[in-house]
Amino acid sequence: MHFIAQASENGVIEREFRLGEITGVLWSPESHSEGAPLILLGHSGGMHKKAPNLVTTARHLVVQSGYRVAAIDAPGHGDRPRSDEDQRWADALHAARAAGEPMDSIIAEYNTSLAKRAVPEWQATLDALQALPEIGPDAPVGYGGVTLGTVIGMWLTAIEPRIQAATFNSVFVFDALFDIARKITVPLTLQVAWNDEEIDRRPSFDLFEAFASEDKTLLATPGRHNQMSRTQPDFAAAFLRHHLGR
Repeated sequence: MHFIAQASENGVIEREFRLGEITGVLWSPESHSEGAPLILLGHSGGMHKKAPNLVTTARHLVVQSGYRVAAIDAPGHGDRPRSDEDQRWADALHAARAAGEPMDSIIAEYNTSLAKRAVPEWQATLDALQALPEIGPDAPVGYGGVTLGTVIGMWLTAIEPRIQAATFNSVFVFDALFDIARKITVPLTLQVAWNDEEIDRRPSFDLFEAFASEDKTLLATPGRHNQMSRTQPDFAAAFLRHHLGR
């Protein structure tokens, strides 16, 4: 892991890094915070590691809880080049949206492909972060994601024993997610945008039932999925503090 840029503002240190082809950012408190939990954040589709709502959540978790927070660009997002296949999926999504046609099958294929590629990248990133002296291998680890970040996070949480709690927010539900949900047992929340023209809330209720976690919470939020950042930082911080400490 190579840190390539650093900035400090209002008690938060922001360091951008590269790990092979992976591009990411780590937010940390300016004051030493030994044993602080590490939170992994996954951005939404078409966005990147420093999307405004993600940065808001990250800074909130650092300032309010003393956590360290990391995010990486999904394949073909942010500072990472998009493959020809990814471009075809993106073009198909834009065309379907413009024509008012169903996007479910395109989203399912594209998000599945991204998740399968992103999971080993997140695991490599977690390895590298835990190798840093200020984090170490014993820090509790949580995950938070929105839309695409939820899909990737579900795939990751299902196979990664280091993740101890997760917050999943507003997801296009497709069939493969139900099998993944049945493998997830950590405490979690699923946040649903109640008034969203693009994401039908009803399949999320079935997905919530499919999670194998004994400790799980369903949270309904007024508005659309891109308006959820107004409440998500406070709720995510409270939930993660309860399950990870501090």
